[in-house]
Amino acid sequence: MQKDIKNIISDSLKINGGEYKEIRIEENNSTRITYKGNSRENISINSGIGGCARVYSNGGWGFSSFNDIYESKNKMSEAINLSKLNTGKSINFEKNSAGKISIPARSIKNPKNISLNEKINILEHYKDLIVNKKNINGCDISYGDLERRVIFTDTLGNEIEQSFIHVILRISANSTDGNEMLQSGFSIGSLGDFSIVENLDKEVKECVMKAQNLINAEKIEGKESTVILDQILAGVFVHEAFGHLSEADNVYENERLKKILKLGTKFGNKDLNITDGAKIPNLRGSYDFDDEGTPSTKTPLIRDGELVGRLHSKETASKMNEKNTGNARAISYSYPPIVRMTNTIIENSNNNIRDILKDTKDGLYVKNWYGGMTQHEMFTFSSAETYKIENGEIKETLRPVKLSGNLFNTLKNIDGIANDLLINQGGGCGKGGQMPLPVSNGSPHIRINSCLVSSG
Repeated sequence: MQKDIKNIISDSLKINGGEYKEIRIEENNSTRITYKGNSRENISINSGIGGCARVYSNGGWGFSSFNDIYESKNKMSEAINLSKLNTGKSINFEKNSAGKISIPARSIKNPKNISLNEKINILEHYKDLIVNKKNINGCDISYGDLERRVIFTDTLGNEIEQSFIHVILRISANSTDGNEMLQSGFSIGSLGDFSIVENLDKEVKECVMKAQNLINAEKIEGKESTVILDQILAGVFVHEAFGHLSEADNVYENERLKKILKLGTKFGNKDLNITDGAKIPNLRGSYDFDDEGTPSTKTPLIRDGELVGRLHSKETASKMNEKNTGNARAISYSYPPIVRMTNTIIENSNNNIRDILKDTKDGLYVKNWYGGMTQHEMFTFSSAETYKIENGEIKETLRPVKLSGNLFNTLKNIDGIANDLLINQGGGCGKGGQMPLPVSNGSPHIRINSCLVSSG
């Protein structure tokens, strides 16, 4: 099969036509186990192989995907013909060639070496720690692992094979006050290490306790408030509210955003530094080459409060006359690569969270997340946990809240950044119909001195 694939790729790229051609072949093996309420809802094991051909001509792309690798030549011809329909002005891609390279998957404890029965037994144990407890009416558990092998070849001389192993788990305990469903949970993930799924009794029991405490927790009234975000919620904030605006395909055709997001613009205080990069090692958004064969980077986005960079593919880098950052990613061979984040973080500052908390006389401490949405610079996020802050101390539990606002005003209102960076690998990113793409995000604790807060 390996020899067949190489011959298929070589023959496909030899077909005449196009200014630039590439082909990507992928093989995937995955397991998914879910629980809903009090019972196991689904077990699935899937495997597949397929690929896609992409061709650049006349200022645009032609793309065609296939499930039968022996259709590769026909699909390359189709992509060439599609690219001829473009009528734009051609661009010059930044030349890079890794030559021939093969990069194995990172593996600490490979999930494929763990039997399905063992995986089920672990999850059943966590389920039993949750259900039938006082005021608990069920749980949500979602486990998944994925082994992905990608072979990428193009007409620039790249022949790159990369393999990845992903593990992800989300657990939540559900309660109700009779009118409203309440829950407490956590998400974790890793690049190649099943052991993160093991020995989580303490965390699961804490979820049960927190879900029980929410029943009698008070709701807050909508108002502007000082809020301290924990590392997980702050990481989601930087990913959703700022990170997507750093993706150049959201910017280069939008004249308004191009003016707002002009490099050199001041967006925050001197201790605000934001970075994205697949070059940051051993995280779920890490890789050596993106899905266009471009080497990964570690890209400064904000330095000392000033916008200094953005995320690029070959096309957006050329059109904006900026350096390609290697952020072109596809969820699978069914899709063309688009500009996506990888591992997005707010960097540590020099402050201690105890001092930030002590300096906060009245406010809210918000932790973890249950979703959110953004529309350009406007955002709304839901916390999973909320606590009252009085005279520098964390007090009673409150119901989860929503945080809303304008990103640029909010960045300027960050007046405290701690030195306790924590990275969350339990999420997945959605964009352009492609989800959940493996990413990581993180931050130290941050304080925002004025944020619109409402009942969740």
